[in-house]
Amino acid sequence: MSFTVFLSVLAAALLHAGWNALVRVGASRVGTMMALSAVQGIIGLCVAATGPLPAGPVWPWILASGAIHSAYKTFLTFAYEHGDLSRVYPLARGTAPLITLAVGGLWLGEAVRATEAAGILLLGAGILMLAGGIWRGGESRRMLPYAFGSALATAGYTLVDGLGARVAGNAAQYVGWLFLVDGVIFAAAMLALRGRASLPGGGRVWVVGGLAAAASYASYAVAVWAMTLAPIALVAALRETSILFAVLIGWLGFRERMTPAKALSVGLIASGVVLTRL
Repeated sequence: MSFTVFLSVLAAALLHAGWNALVRVGASRVGTMMALSAVQGIIGLCVAATGPLPAGPVWPWILASGAIHSAYKTFLTFAYEHGDLSRVYPLARGTAPLITLAVGGLWLGEAVRATEAAGILLLGAGILMLAGGIWRGGESRRMLPYAFGSALATAGYTLVDGLGARVAGNAAQYVGWLFLVDGVIFAAAMLALRGRASLPGGGRVWVVGGLAAAASYASYAVAVWAMTLAPIALVAALRETSILFAVLIGWLGFRERMTPAKALSVGLIASGVVLTRL
């Protein structure tokens, strides 16, 4: 992985933590995510309109990814209805690199060096430790199935999009069509699950959702581009450094407590990043 790609993925991680924070502080989690998804779809349409229709072999990847992304956002939205940013986010993101490493290495035959694999495992351990406070702090465990569902979806769309963007040959166009499809599927799913109550209400929800959409789109476009140039498992692991940024946002922005366990977890995550660069 080149230094340019490395820095780009870290910037994408910061944007990812930022849009999750915006969704978390929204008065209506579902409404904010619906606004985010709608704006993403509009951005995707604008990007998609600048090029030709994807070739036939690309469409199965786009459709599969749109469905998985919609599942991811659904699980994440419901998780934030029951938990804080500093708990839900690490738990939702924590197991994804380990799943991606196993699938990418065992089934896709991607070459990941020993130090990179060690870094990925260390990242996962640090993230899971950071999320462990849910059992010690007496927080709602109703978030758990949603957070784990989000983690599985994260691993799924990471692998699908890493391969799909390679088939497409154009990461920007691929992401544009992906978010257009995702927006349609997610809106239909939320209307089916929550009815009219899921619709965004008020200008503030649209502003917050729009800002989150822009950050989310930029973050994922960079990540998919990076996955066309570097091993999928390595890019996925570096994206999980968004945990560092989420912890800082929670500590400085939301006044969440920085415990010794959190500090140790952050240290493990930082060490994992260093190992992936050795």
